[in-house]
Amino acid sequence: EMEAKYTKKMQALRDEMDLRRKTEIHELEERKNTQISELMGNHEGAFGAIKNYYNDISAKNLTLINLLKEQVEDLKKREAVLEKEKADVLLQNKELREPLQEAREKVAELQKKLVHYNSDKEALMNSKAHLKITQKELKDLQWEHEVLEQRFSKVQEERDELYQKFTKAINEVQQKTGFKNLLLERKLKGLLNLLEQKEVELSEVIAASNLDPSALSLVSHKLEDVLNSKNATIHELQLQLARVCKAHNDMLQTFEAKLTAFGIPVDNLGFRPLSFPFPGQ
Repeated sequence: EMEAKYTKKMQALRDEMDLRRKTEIHELEERKNTQISELMGNHEGAFGAIKNYYNDISAKNLTLINLLKEQVEDLKKREAVLEKEKADVLLQNKELREPLQEAREKVAELQKKLVHYNSDKEALMNSKAHLKITQKELKDLQWEHEVLEQRFSKVQEERDELYQKFTKAINEVQQKTGFKNLLLERKLKGLLNLLEQKEVELSEVIAASNLDPSALSLVSHKLEDVLNSKNATIHELQLQLARVCKAHNDMLQTFEAKLTAFGIPVDNLGFRPLSFPFPGQ
């Protein structure tokens, strides 16, 4: 449309210039004929005036022609500028085609979202109400958590106190039990050594005295009675040792069960409790 518009303007301008030029030429021809007639009437004097006049007219025509040529050049330049602008406009139209398509797609998508706006709005209100309820429940849970933390701290303090008491008790019991076992073992060892010494002494006495069989039998019976008494004493000492070992082991099992109930690993004691074997094991 722009190209046709300016082409039409250029054609109209050319027609107007041609018509003006023809009109001026026609006027010049008429004036020339009149002047020729006057010159022919005025002879040589008028011929000089006419010659000057034609020179002036020729100069004016040349000036006018040059002016028209300049106007034509300007129009050509304007036409080139318009062609360039037309190309730029076509390129812009091509570049704007994709954004226009994207904008149309976005408009369609927004229209779809607008359809679901009311339902989304209602869902948002429900979510806000649920959020308030959840926040209230969260505050309640935080309060309960603080209460439980305080109770947990108190239980930890009680556990640490019991742990210290149990550690102290087990150390004392181990020391006492180990000391008793050592005394019993030393006493038993001393009795066994004494028994061996007495047997040696008895053998030496029998060999040196040359007692008769009846006296030897009497001495043997007395010696057996003494040995039976000593054996009974040894057996009683072994029973006492077994009872002490069993009490110590039962106390260790009870202590480990208490530690497990309070969630304290046995490895955290810093030492390993000694479990005494029973006599004969």
